[in-house]
Amino acid sequence: MRLILILGDQLSPQIAALAEAEAGRDVVVMAEVMDEASYVPHHPKKIAFLFAAMRKFAARLRDQGWTVAYTELEDPENTQSIPGELLRRADALGATEVIATEPGEWRLISALEDCPLPVHQMPDTRFLASHAEFDAWAEGRKQLRMEYFYREMRRKTGYLMEGGKPEGGKWNYDHDNRKPAPEDVAFEGPLRFAPDAVTEEVLALVADRFGENFGELTPFWFATDAEQAQQALDHFIRHALPKFGDYQDAMLSENRFLYHAVIAQYINTGLLDWRAACDAAEAAYRDGTAPLNAVEGFIRQIIGWREYMRGIYFREGPDYTQRNALGHDRPLPAFYWDADTDMHCVSQAVGQTRDEAYAHHIQRLMVTGNFALLAGIDPAAVHEWYLAVYADAYEWVEAPNVIGMSQFADGGVLGSKPYVSSGAYIDRMSNYCKSCAYKVKQKTGEGACPFNLLYWQFLIRHRAKFEGNPRMAQMYRTFDRMDETRRETVLAEAEDLLARLDRGERI
Repeated sequence: MRLILILGDQLSPQIAALAEAEAGRDVVVMAEVMDEASYVPHHPKKIAFLFAAMRKFAARLRDQGWTVAYTELEDPENTQSIPGELLRRADALGATEVIATEPGEWRLISALEDCPLPVHQMPDTRFLASHAEFDAWAEGRKQLRMEYFYREMRRKTGYLMEGGKPEGGKWNYDHDNRKPAPEDVAFEGPLRFAPDAVTEEVLALVADRFGENFGELTPFWFATDAEQAQQALDHFIRHALPKFGDYQDAMLSENRFLYHAVIAQYINTGLLDWRAACDAAEAAYRDGTAPLNAVEGFIRQIIGWREYMRGIYFREGPDYTQRNALGHDRPLPAFYWDADTDMHCVSQAVGQTRDEAYAHHIQRLMVTGNFALLAGIDPAAVHEWYLAVYADAYEWVEAPNVIGMSQFADGGVLGSKPYVSSGAYIDRMSNYCKSCAYKVKQKTGEGACPFNLLYWQFLIRHRAKFEGNPRMAQMYRTFDRMDETRRETVLAEAEDLLARLDRGERI
């Protein structure tokens, strides 16, 4: 008899550890432990989602004939760590080895490696590209650009391929997916589920134990089992996918979801298979209910960005989250936790994150991430914030998105240039600026948008590093053509803004 470890983000019947196991002989071990629930101050919605989904998955396994040793958080015998629970169960059952599926965080991989009990970590076969396959693709390349990896994944899967060539003659239709925010959104948002008895019990537990964490626990509407996750996917494909591509980068004060799927947390925990999502999207294109630009963009996020981020995370190693290529060391501002800022875009993104444990990729990259990069915030602090506050955040996917893409802290392993912008980009892609105390078109003086000031200060602060970058040279030429007095004013006002930020004054 062996112990079969199933983690909270491995809730799939096809998970590798279960495939190696034998029902009736081996014992599945699942545990709600404080080590995992508190290594960062997770959003209460995320904790509730995981505990409810774990309890339901354990019940499903039992119905299928598995013996499941499940530890609830408040079990008095709970050791409150995964290795501790493995050792406790092994001692009680006489087991001498554990079969596990490789976790998605170096922290937990190391903990299992250090466990006194032998733990055999199986490759996580839920992903399209293995570590070896990604490393083989990356070997010898001067730049690891997602676009070229994505093309290999398209060829491997056959998604949107026709005779060995990409459907429509192009690999990428991102150019068609940058429409500004629409006046009206003909979609009521992701499918919502009323909590059942299992979920209600978990909500009471989370309210009691994690009620002080950042984030609103209720209303709680996430899917918590595979059937509900499939319904959420079907709802998106039918009602939102046709417009998803056009407006995937747009932002609205009065609409938090626009045409987004909000299914990443289901895929990342195993409730929903990525293939099911891609198959459904391609079928919508083939039957004429969704356009190519929407379907290609959706599939690219899954077999392109998602797989690429995982490849980068494991290739770069355990120290990746500590990278700080730009030497940024400013503490994370308090408004990332309370949304108390006059910058309407940041307030909206943080407020939405607090309420929903969700924000879409442009809100994360070009609002909260953009400000952190411009202001020189410590990337480790930024990383921990993103890992804590989003329901879909696991280090294998979150860290490359933040350390690499958002904060450029890996020095260009992932991106060819920093993702920085002035307020003009946010104004173009949203209606945030219309309700802001600052004036987005004002470059200096009272009421000038902080993004405008910090944009130039960032470029000059790092001029030696980025001036030779072909994608950034024009920005420096623009700055150099400014009147000298204006250049001095911009930089002086930016420094004053940063000084006020350091003093804890309202920005």
